[in-house]
Parts: sequence; structure tokens; C-alpha cells
Amino acid sequence: MSFNIYFYCFLRALDVCAHNSACKDTNFFSNILTFLRKNEKKVHFYSKNGFFLQKKYYLCSVKAKIMAIGNVTPDSFYAASRLVSDEVVAWAEKALNEGADILDIGACSTRPGSTPAEEAEEWRRLEPALGALKEALPEACLSLDTFRPEIARRALGQFGSMIINDISGGCEAMYEVVRAYGVPYIWTLRGQLDLPVQRPEMNDIDLILDPGFGFIGSTEGDYECLRKMDSLRTFDRPVLVGVSRKSMVWRPLGLTPETSLTATQALQLYALEHGATILRTHDVKETKQITTLFELIDNR
Repeated sequence: MSFNIYFYCFLRALDVCAHNSACKDTNFFSNILTFLRKNEKKVHFYSKNGFFLQKKYYLCSVKAKIMAIGNVTPDSFYAASRLVSDEVVAWAEKALNEGADILDIGACSTRPGSTPAEEAEEWRRLEPALGALKEALPEACLSLDTFRPEIARRALGQFGSMIINDISGGCEAMYEVVRAYGVPYIWTLRGQLDLPVQRPEMNDIDLILDPGFGFIGSTEGDYECLRKMDSLRTFDRPVLVGVSRKSMVWRPLGLTPETSLTATQALQLYALEHGATILRTHDVKETKQITTLFELIDNR
């Protein structure tokens, strides 16, 4: 058995003991977990049940994570996800109460056919939103949805550690930023599921793999990618799936983003069955119901 498997089992035992009243000293185990999570030079805290350590990801409770979507934009494709800065904290608190583990905030719409906001405008929207979140919810696990390296650099420098969620697939400037700050990076593969094999130099980054649904180029391409996403298991990385209310869900059914919740849930369940460990969603409460029932089926 490898060291990683031994260490995973150790972390799993700690998590159980820290939350089990039958253990003789739950404070002892809780203190160990707290130390690991706070020692950010060696341990990158990812969420309350998992973190990156030495470029590997360890999920203590082995449960799928939920990433809530918030957009500080006037034009994101799903109108109910649009926020203004003074609504961000209320949105975040509601999402956390409903079961979100990660809060993903963006300020530049990347819906197909849209014209991205200028960089200065993206930062104008983003800065007060991130400031409000950090002040009101300092322990929340944040993710920044941006494809611009300078936006990522400014946010990390001013507001501290957060995941960088880059739908573009990245560039050397962005890779330099995430390496410099040592933060997790959501690498959008845009349907190229073998890209981690082709780019071994990316292994020194704390990667979360996103197949890239909605950015592959066609509905047929999205479903071909969905059928093959099992292959991402081989890379031993977290896999994020974001299909929430996207056109691949509603267009084949003649629906709209507003009427596609049930169809979204069907694809989210399929994704869980085929290796997704993070679901990015507009609908936290409903997605939490899916992950809870999936854990019962999967007997995790």
C-alpha cells in the first residue's frame, strides 16, 4: 500500500474520531485536524472536509462537494444568479446554509456569444464583492471565476488565498500566478480529457480538473465528453462538473435555463456516478439532496 493511501486512511480516521462522541478524546483528534488545516505552509485548506497536501488532494469525509455560483454581472445567462455587490453576503450565507462547500464568484460573463467586460470593469465589480465576503465570512472557501491573470493576481494579493476558476484553459501568465500563490487551480480541459497526459509540467500545480461542459463547441461534443469523463479518474485529482442550467441541458428538451432544474439534476447524478467530486450549481439546496441520496446509494 502506498504512503498516500496510508495517509488518506489516517485522515479518514481522524475525521471520524473528531466527530464521534464514542471516542475517548474527541478534542485531541479535533486539535490535530485544526492544526493541519491552519498550517498553510504545508497544508492548503480546501474545505471543511478536504484539503491539498504536497500537491495531492485528500477528502477526509469522502463526500462530493458543492460549489455555489454567484455572478456580480448584469448579463450572466441565468438571470437568477445575477448579483450586485450589496447582495453578495446574503447570497453566500444562504448558499452555505443550504449545503454549499465552496462559493464561486465571478464578475465577467463568459456565456457563449457574449462580449466580456473590460478588465477594469471586471475588477470594479469584483473588488467590493470579495471584500464583503472576506469580512463577513472569513472562513468560507472562496473560488474566483476569472480568465484574466491580472485579476487573479490582484484578488490573491489583496484578499488572500482562494481557488482560481479559469474557464479559458489557462495561459502561462495564469499558471505563474497560481504557482506563485500556491492556490488550487480549476483547469478547464474543454473536452480534451487527455490534456493532463500531454501537459505533465502542470503537475506542480494543485489542479482541479473541469471537463469544460458548455465550452466544447457543440451539444454533441458536450455529451461525448460526458460519456468519457470516467477517464479523468486516472489522474487522481478532484473533478469538477458544471452543467447547471446550461444549453446542453435545456436545448435538446426545448426548455430554457429557468425551466431546466430537473434535467440538470439528471446530468449531475450521472456525473457523480462517473467520477465528479465537485458539482458547480445555481441550485444548492436541490444539489445537496442529490449528493445526500447518492452517498446512500454509493454507501460512502
